[in-house]
Amino acid sequence: MIDKTALEKVVAVALEGSDIFIVSTEVSADNRIVVEIERHSGNVTIDDCVKINNLVEANFDRDKEDYELEVGSAGLTSPFKVKAQYDKNCGNQVEVLTSDGRKLRGTLKCAGDTSFTLAVAKKVKPEGAKRPVMVEEELTLGYNEVKYTKNIID
Repeated sequence: MIDKTALEKVVAVALEGSDIFIVSTEVSADNRIVVEIERHSGNVTIDDCVKINNLVEANFDRDKEDYELEVGSAGLTSPFKVKAQYDKNCGNQVEVLTSDGRKLRGTLKCAGDTSFTLAVAKKVKPEGAKRPVMVEEELTLGYNEVKYTKNIID
């Protein structure tokens, strides 16, 4: 079976000096390898995937280890898996499902080491006003408080 730690080191070497980061690496019991990557600026290209694919194949002999290899982009609407995805998407519209079941939609303002800030629109009726008005409220959520966060594509 392919060693996941060794695989991650090989992929990290391939990405060194680029603006691409690892979202996830998976190695199943039947040696099916899936590597998901994303770019800080712009989109992942087929050339990026081929480069990583070739480097993995150069470091893991198919004659010794029979494996299936898939290298691809994390996907535009896939839930975020790593902090770098939060960093990349600051300023974008996102949907967040909290651990307590609340579904929030808003703008991802910033991402810290343990939490991120989400600006959500909220109706508030000011005192003495006849109609409610929309105001922006900023919520700080810990990464451990959310089930998923993903981009909203309009």
